[in-house]
Amino acid sequence: MYDLLRNAMFLLSPETSHELGLDALGAMNRLHMSGLLAAKNVDEPKEFLGMNLKNAVGIAAGLDKNGDYIDALDALGFGFVEVGTVTPLAQAGNDKPRLFRLPEKQAIINRMGFNNKGIDHLVAQVKKRKSNGIVGINIGKNKNTPAEEAVNDYLICLEKAYEVADYITVNLSSPNTPGLRDLQFGEPLNRLLGQLKEKQTQLNNQTGLYRPILVKVAPDMEPSDIEQVGASFVKYGIDGAITTNTTIKRDAVQGLKHCDEMGGLSGEILLEDSTTALRLFKEVVGDNLPIIGVGGITKGEDAALKINNGADVVQVYSGFIYKGPKLISDCVEAIKRNKL
Repeated sequence: MYDLLRNAMFLLSPETSHELGLDALGAMNRLHMSGLLAAKNVDEPKEFLGMNLKNAVGIAAGLDKNGDYIDALDALGFGFVEVGTVTPLAQAGNDKPRLFRLPEKQAIINRMGFNNKGIDHLVAQVKKRKSNGIVGINIGKNKNTPAEEAVNDYLICLEKAYEVADYITVNLSSPNTPGLRDLQFGEPLNRLLGQLKEKQTQLNNQTGLYRPILVKVAPDMEPSDIEQVGASFVKYGIDGAITTNTTIKRDAVQGLKHCDEMGGLSGEILLEDSTTALRLFKEVVGDNLPIIGVGGITKGEDAALKINNGADVVQVYSGFIYKGPKLISDCVEAIKRNKL
């Protein structure tokens, strides 16, 4: 059924089909019809950072930027749902068109630019959800906020999201916000991590709740950069990492329509680079830092590969667009077999 729906939706522009697809999932959930599409046999509980996941396969941030479809995504069988990226103030994002399919490689290029309705809207949506699954909130900075003031945007989002999120992801690695990736390195990174942990401690004392902070990194870092970033995460007590975001490389899609569009590239061609970054990151942090592996997962064996290279759990996105909810069950089953 999903293949038929996908083929019909792919006749539309990528962003239009994205919006209509989410609306359709929301409507199916309200009508208690999600079972027609939902993944099967995905009850495989997994503990991660003190959270009890339904299974080890989550949906990455970017699909549901505003938390409007949490219940619908949960009903499809995901072990956990990450929403965002959200910023303090609502913003329109980059000019359209800004989303492109490369179906020959099951890939997507996006330069959305953190389009979202703002942190207050997202928090209200998370509060309204009916499902009890694990929800992470992915936070970023507004486009017009100077890089040297970015920490303030992250602190605003962290404070507002803290009590309603199960965990919070700090997005430093999107290629679509000017200056954002510069925050991944050196003194800007250390300053940001230090202030985030200080705010986390303050909020923990105020609320009695401990919300893990994870940081999402890029796949394009050199091994020396990974060593430096991983060491900083351990030094400042960051709770976990997500490896990786989209890539700015285009080697694997040269000659294809849209290959030269600006933005982050995701899909099956990201598997090798993102998994290499995951493995190198794991070598640096060891058992000190749990990792979510994401990037290039289009079949169950890809998820198992992530686990074998140091991931504790995984997330999907582009593969889900191309394969649908069956990818969830395929990944859950492959991870289960991998443990035997």
